[in-house]
Amino acid sequence: MKTGRGVEWAVHSCVNMAWTPAGEAVNSARLAAYYKLPGAYLNKQLQALVHAGVLDSVSGPRGGFHLARRPEHITVLDVVLALEGPEPAFRCEGILGNVPDADQEQNYVRTCLISQTMRQAELAWRQALARQTIAGIADSMERRFPQDRVKAVSYLAAGT
Repeated sequence: MKTGRGVEWAVHSCVNMAWTPAGEAVNSARLAAYYKLPGAYLNKQLQALVHAGVLDSVSGPRGGFHLARRPEHITVLDVVLALEGPEPAFRCEGILGNVPDADQEQNYVRTCLISQTMRQAELAWRQALARQTIAGIADSMERRFPQDRVKAVSYLAAGT
């Protein structure tokens, strides 16, 4: 599965927002600077997360973004679907229907073993992403790299 760069950026951004004190918005320009990302493109990804109900945006001089739900209620799949859309990665074209003497009544998209294999793989991938929450990733990162939370929160707070 290939996802756009924005997925990585958005998951990291959500983890940073999970670490941010409740009620505080994270400025997207400051977040982009922290990771050395193009600000307009990151903002576009964050706006897509707002549209999907993953983030809320806050207007004003202390505005920015914060999680719309508790981080344990936001999955990585939520982020991926918000940015990449719900369409399956593999789209069977039903080419078995093009071979000589093919049964035109057959639904090859449904019966093709290659199509079934790809659908099963995507289902497993989506289930794995659905099991991973932003809170779980944030907790694991903090346990493994405790300085990262302190550094991120300090940097992001300095911009307010």
